[in-house]
Amino acid sequence: MNNGVLVRLVDVHKVYRTGEMEVPAVRGVSLEIQRGEFVALMGASGSGKSTLMNILGCLDRPSSGRYFLDDADVSGLNRDQLAEIRNRKLGFVFQSFNLLARTSARENAELPLIYSPQHLSHTQLRERADRVLASVGLAGREDHFPSQLSGGQQQRVAIARALINEPEMLLADEPTGNLDSRTSVEIMTIFQRLNEHGITIIMVTHEQDIAAYAKRNVIMRDGLIRDDHLVTPRSDAKAQLQNGKDEAEPI
Repeated sequence: MNNGVLVRLVDVHKVYRTGEMEVPAVRGVSLEIQRGEFVALMGASGSGKSTLMNILGCLDRPSSGRYFLDDADVSGLNRDQLAEIRNRKLGFVFQSFNLLARTSARENAELPLIYSPQHLSHTQLRERADRVLASVGLAGREDHFPSQLSGGQQQRVAIARALINEPEMLLADEPTGNLDSRTSVEIMTIFQRLNEHGITIIMVTHEQDIAAYAKRNVIMRDGLIRDDHLVTPRSDAKAQLQNGKDEAEPI
């Protein structure tokens, strides 16, 4: 198999059963994603994109078909094994930020490492959290609580949390869904910069404006991939914050 392929789905189906009824959410998807790609997964509500994202993120298993992540077949792993893969290889960013309200930006960013087998010391945890927070433009805000941060800053904390384990792949589910247009540009600029430094990104969005920041658009309808094409990524460097917060050194 090509060493450049990070994700390979082979005829993946996902059927949800409610009582006697079967609802097919994904209906035979085959897909390859290379290391270092930035893919926007698009489609209307009910198209299957969120179900596919859950499978890609090892949050759910396919009903049939196979999912190879980094050459390993993860489609048949049990819940604990999937959790280990998620902790080791994947980072997640959600629309609703999912931050702990009574916990500082630093402590929110540290969370995935607390459950990691790396067993870092308190000082090492703090140093790594502060580094990833600085990389997303939050140097000096480490001790702020979510209520003291804007929506865009809260999403930056969520991105830092996703990066703390140095994942091979970042999965973002409607990451700008709760943000205004200007803040959305700032967040997408961060994603582009992370991608330029080698992180593979798969992002679910229903907004064409946001998908335009990716390098590849995969469009789903009725549980199937209907279109898959490369795009020239949109660049909004001029829209970066005037105070240079987005100029922080990438990790």
